[in-house]
Amino acid sequence: MSEFKKPYVIAEIGCNHKGEMDIAKELIKIAKIFCNADAVKFQKRHNKELLTEEQYNTPHPNPANSYGSTYGEHREYLEFSASQHQELKEYCAEIGITYSTSVWDLTSAKEIASLQPEFIKIPSACNNNYEMLEWLCENYKGELHISTGMTTKDETDVLVDFFTKHNRNKDLVLYNCTSGYPVPFEDVCLLDIKILQEKYGNKVKHIGFSGHHLGIAVDIAAFTLGANIIERHYTIDRTWKGTDHAASLEPMGLRKLTRDLAAVYSALNYKAKDILDIEMVQREKLKNRKA
Repeated sequence: MSEFKKPYVIAEIGCNHKGEMDIAKELIKIAKIFCNADAVKFQKRHNKELLTEEQYNTPHPNPANSYGSTYGEHREYLEFSASQHQELKEYCAEIGITYSTSVWDLTSAKEIASLQPEFIKIPSACNNNYEMLEWLCENYKGELHISTGMTTKDETDVLVDFFTKHNRNKDLVLYNCTSGYPVPFEDVCLLDIKILQEKYGNKVKHIGFSGHHLGIAVDIAAFTLGANIIERHYTIDRTWKGTDHAASLEPMGLRKLTRDLAAVYSALNYKAKDILDIEMVQREKLKNRKA
């Protein structure tokens, strides 16, 4: 039996559904049936709470990826309502995959917490929103998953201390992350997983890895370094319009990721005895008898 924790794969749909419920459900179905993922994750924002008026009314920085004439309109087009998230959660339960959502503001946190998902994700951009974190610690009983992209080591210390003071550190999953789309390999900084393990491995529930790189080799390495929860952006077609598609896995890539993680998990153990049963036939046949 492996001494490593079993890998847990989260397919982050995010906003890759293009604002269409049918696409969102198709992504959920494929993630479960074809890709064998453990969970899917969406995003929830109240854009007028999250953005300044200027940010809301400014054109999207990359018009080719925009679904509206302003950044605010773009974000609203991609936003599902609380009732739609309830529908997505029910669909996930129907086909047997875990539903979750990232929350970007206090109102969104309250709405998603009311659905009682198994876990809620706080993205790197919001891990210093202590008003929201305070409310979640006091009112939501599930796991809280938090990414540490664009976050200093001192800020991470403060974050873990905050959860410890609220007696919620054992519900905390801390992710190594680099905030970029996509991230070049030299900026993934996988060895930071070792730092998180050494500093917080005994304090928090799990150490995870949220990757925005290309391919799946890095995720396998992240698992062997101790990140048993692997989160990857996921889409049907990487050429679709939108910021996240280019840094996402398509279904076959996600399927291979879950397959390879399961294989590596099975392989990460010690020999139970010097010569395994599978080796005995070869030993009798091939071992040098003159030694």
